[in-house]
Amino acid sequence: MSPEEVAQFLKANPEFFGERPDLLESLLVPHPHGGRAIPLVERQMVSLRERLKGLEGKLAELIRYAEENDAISEKVHRLAIAIGAARDFPALTQSLYFHLREDFSVPHVALRIWGKSVPVDFVEAGAITDEQRNAGEALGSPQCGDAAGNPFAPWFGEAAAHLKSLALVPLGPTRPFGVLALGSEDPQRFYAEMGTLYLRRIGELAAAGIAARL
Repeated sequence: MSPEEVAQFLKANPEFFGERPDLLESLLVPHPHGGRAIPLVERQMVSLRERLKGLEGKLAELIRYAEENDAISEKVHRLAIAIGAARDFPALTQSLYFHLREDFSVPHVALRIWGKSVPVDFVEAGAITDEQRNAGEALGSPQCGDAAGNPFAPWFGEAAAHLKSLALVPLGPTRPFGVLALGSEDPQRFYAEMGTLYLRRIGELAAAGIAARL
């Protein structure tokens, strides 16, 4: 019989080894990691231990992700409280910058608003190019990626030359009235494929706070 025929026979007759337990105990198969031959039952135990080890690794990874998400959610909650407690627009932006830099460890933050009445002497009312405004209004959701050649990089002044990655968060439920830009010297801090759920929530909080104070 060929190996395929043996395999088909055993699949079609699952009671075969049950009726012959002595045969099951006497079968020897190669050890999966080399070395001596071992009983089939022991080989099954090795496979089960390896599967269990893999499942434990996946469980540990899921727990780690859950803990990380809990920590980020707590930071977003603290930011929401700070924005809600801000008495005016300057206090709001100060709280926003502080929490992003200190709580979220974002080293560079820039905010520009063009669809609201921001006093002209505020940095948030700084001049923007048509390219920046058009790109900002075209953002349907937060975007992350390489800082090189990004039209929003000049917002960071002298630090722009050192930035490797950017996150751009549109402000506004439909057509954005501004953009919150986050920059980092780490090229992997804001990479293109990263999840943006919490960036979107931060943008929604910031947009609601700004709209209520301008």
